[in-house]
Amino acid sequence: MSFDLPPFRQRFPWWGADLQTLAGRLRAAPFAPNSCCSERLSFRLHDGDVLLASLDRPATAQPARPLVLLIHGLTGWEQSLYVQSQARLLTERGYCVLRLNLRGAGPSRATCRGHYYAGRSQDLRELVSLLPTELTRQGLAVVGYSLGGAMLLKYLGEEGAAAPFVAAASVSAPIDLSATCRNMMRPRNRLYHRYILAEMKREATGEGAQLSRKERANVLGAETIWHYDEGFIAPRHGFDGAEDYYERCKPVRFMPAIRVPTLVLASLDDPWIPGPLYSSYDWAGNKALIPVLTDRGGHVGFHGAGDHRPWSDLVVATFFGTYACADSQPSVRPSSVALATSATTATAWRRD
Repeated sequence: MSFDLPPFRQRFPWWGADLQTLAGRLRAAPFAPNSCCSERLSFRLHDGDVLLASLDRPATAQPARPLVLLIHGLTGWEQSLYVQSQARLLTERGYCVLRLNLRGAGPSRATCRGHYYAGRSQDLRELVSLLPTELTRQGLAVVGYSLGGAMLLKYLGEEGAAAPFVAAASVSAPIDLSATCRNMMRPRNRLYHRYILAEMKREATGEGAQLSRKERANVLGAETIWHYDEGFIAPRHGFDGAEDYYERCKPVRFMPAIRVPTLVLASLDDPWIPGPLYSSYDWAGNKALIPVLTDRGGHVGFHGAGDHRPWSDLVVATFFGTYACADSQPSVRPSSVALATSATTATAWRRD
């Protein structure tokens, strides 16, 4: 059997890396999950902070479908369009979906004193242990977007074969944090950088956040994402500066130890994450990693021709249909590392 994908082709008018990236902000498609019911769940962590999530149940549940956990990216939350669109497609295919708000994000801001960061994989580890057995009886799968994907890849590498997921997927994850930060601060990304930094400050100082006077001053006074990490994230979480944080938490340090079948989806024209980080990685060195790399697609974009849904949603759903269901869990043996180009090349991996 094979995991076969159609090639990705950009859809008008979302041509080019920037429009692909911005489409999630500019379009207004109704992508709310199509579920029979959505309910609020809360998970109290050992330190008293509470993570909030939305559980979407399918109108018609399919047998042998795992619960799928969706983890948003930097300054995202359960209602981010990319989270909602993926949840809608998965519930249509019979999966229960849990849309998580990370520590200090979205509605979790008011219930948490602390704040998430790319290396905070311990929160994911604790959350998994708190999930009700009723929801995970058929297994557990997970998707991480951007920063959430970085956190996921780090966690999967730390856990190795003990990771409790039947399958995982990352979309547009910054697999090298230092290189990504430097890239974000390039002049061509000044508008992205200004917007993201403002949102980071808003999150970090929102209702519920517990900051010292110095931390608040460092957050509000940060002129770049690097300064934010250097003056707030790093000292608060025991790192010796931003570069120490980036080095110790970058996913490429942990990816060789991943043993769960893991889809790694990225576009080589991502304006935020340097494409060479992905194109130069030794994918053949770990058969559990299944790369799907496109020439075009932007950052968490993938707005493709022929379907109103993001192409990435279809790829993730196809991957889970092949690898995550109870009757489809063999070891992953990619026959080759292929590139899903923007025009002509399809991707196929063989399962043994």
